[in-house]
Parts: sequence; structure tokens; C-alpha cells
Amino acid sequence: MKSVGMTKSKKLLNVKNVVLMGMFGAIGAVLMLFEFPLPFIAPSFYGLDLSEIPVLVGTFAMGPVAGAVTEMVKILIKLVLKPTSTGFVGEFANVCIGCALILPAGMIYKFKKTKQGAIAGMAVGTVCMATVGAVLNAVVMLPFYSNFMPLESILEAGAAINPAIGSVWTFVLFAVAPFNLVKGIMVSLITALVYKRISVIIHR
Repeated sequence: MKSVGMTKSKKLLNVKNVVLMGMFGAIGAVLMLFEFPLPFIAPSFYGLDLSEIPVLVGTFAMGPVAGAVTEMVKILIKLVLKPTSTGFVGEFANVCIGCALILPAGMIYKFKKTKQGAIAGMAVGTVCMATVGAVLNAVVMLPFYSNFMPLESILEAGAAINPAIGSVWTFVLFAVAPFNLVKGIMVSLITALVYKRISVIIHR
């Protein structure tokens, strides 16, 4: 069992994989710098980025463990490019929400390396991302941001989009969860379009 574990570690940390994790992490970090709002779903201070696309591609190519490492590399490089403005709370949430997408997707695809397996993995990952994102916002992000902006103002911004929003939990249910569902769907669709083309190069 020990030799099997060592073999897996060596395979994960071979030169090619280390280079790929660094490359995908760097691309993801750059993509994190470009955000755009979804004002019809969530207040404008929620910015959507597509940084999970290269991480998900790397996850499918190298496995879920490599995907998690790539996620961490992405955040570390992003912090070099743009220092934290949230006391690392935003970066922590980004890692958790990103892993909620890539880990289920990567694990399902690892055991069923077919188009159907990839689609199922991304679907499950998107639902997990929306769920984890909602809980994290309710218990971590919103209480943190209320130190800088009154919680009532945050809820009012949500209610201006959806009148059903009147509390923290309705905010995460009707604003944050749909926001992350849209993000997961966009990331999944683009990954589905580009992965096969990129995987041909990766697996040469």
C-alpha cells in the first residue's frame, strides 16, 4: 500500500504535471482579475470571473488532487498580482467554492472518462458549488462584509433585484445560489467546448 501511495505521489508531482498545474493556476489567476456583474441576479458587488475554467481543465487532465493544488496555485499567484482586499476571507471563499465545483467533477470523471461522465461531473459540481457558495456567504462572507457595509444595505440591494429577499438566507437563496449556478454552467459549457482540444496537446 505504501509503494502504491508513493507511486501516485510521484505521478502527481512529475515535471509535466507540476508545469501544467503552474500554467493552469497562472491562467486562472489572470482570469480572476477580470470580473463582470450579473445585475439581473445579484447586486453589482458580486463579480463573476471565469478562473475555474483552466482549473477544471487541469482537473480533468490530471485528477482531482491536482485540481485542488491548481486551485491553491491560482490563489497564490492572484495574491502576487493583486493583494487581498478582504483579509484573505474572499480568497478563502474562492478556494472553497472552486473546490466544490472541481472536486466532484474530477472524481466522477476519474471513474467514468466519457463525455457523459464529464457532463455528470460538471452538473454535480455546479450544484455543489451553488450550495457551498450559499452557505459560505450566509455564515462567513455576509457577516464579514457587514463590517464595511451595513447588512441592511446589502439586503436592500438584493431586494431591489428580487423583492422576495428580506433576510440573509433569502439573499443567499435567491441571489447567491443562482449567481453561482450561472457561473458553474458558464464554466462547464466553456470547459466542455475546449477540453478535448486542449487534452490532445496535454497527453502528447
